[in-house]
Amino acid sequence: MASTEPIRLRRSTLGDDVYDVLRVRILEHSMQPDDRVNIDALARELEVSQTPIREALARLESDGLVRKRALVGYTVTPLLTRAEFNHLFEMRLLLECATARWAAERATSAQRESISAEAATSIAQEPDDPGGWRWHAAFTTHDARFHDLIAEASGNPLLRDGLERLHVHLHLHRRYFPYAHAGTTIEEHQRVAAAIGAGDPDAAEAAMRGHLSAARERQLTAFD
Repeated sequence: MASTEPIRLRRSTLGDDVYDVLRVRILEHSMQPDDRVNIDALARELEVSQTPIREALARLESDGLVRKRALVGYTVTPLLTRAEFNHLFEMRLLLECATARWAAERATSAQRESISAEAATSIAQEPDDPGGWRWHAAFTTHDARFHDLIAEASGNPLLRDGLERLHVHLHLHRRYFPYAHAGTTIEEHQRVAAAIGAGDPDAAEAAMRGHLSAARERQLTAFD
């Protein structure tokens, strides 16, 4: 669903702004799966040169949101299949329950505070965002950051890097974002953060497992 409002590129780094615009469009399906990306048309629409468009597309390719093919150029990647969705959650349950346990055991005081602060963060919808597109992108970023802070606090940089490369939240929220359950997600985050803050590895692992299992059930409705 394309917006009829003019795009205002406000950030100091043009490439970042273009990246944000295209990322939101992909998340909200204004740019559909398998759509070919027309660089010339985007440059004209956003009133920029092709350079920031290409920079943004390179970042989106590393995110797994677009792919580049010979003689075709960039296209938007397909949505997760049900099998891919299940495989992704199998990986998350295996890896992220461990990160929560180790974070409870190993996190510094500063890391525990950062995790708690992120869990307490609320994302307000702006008045000039009636479709909720920017809110969706902001919540996706917040969700990913919360889980990344836990992975960082686990003290295992290889594990954190492996989770980051999955780009879990971008792909899951692109397939389906259960808006009505955003508050529930935040409550689950807070339970995980509280257990990590208390230094209770068993509770942290259980809270993360409960969060991921509930999230999986909420998002499975996308395949019904």
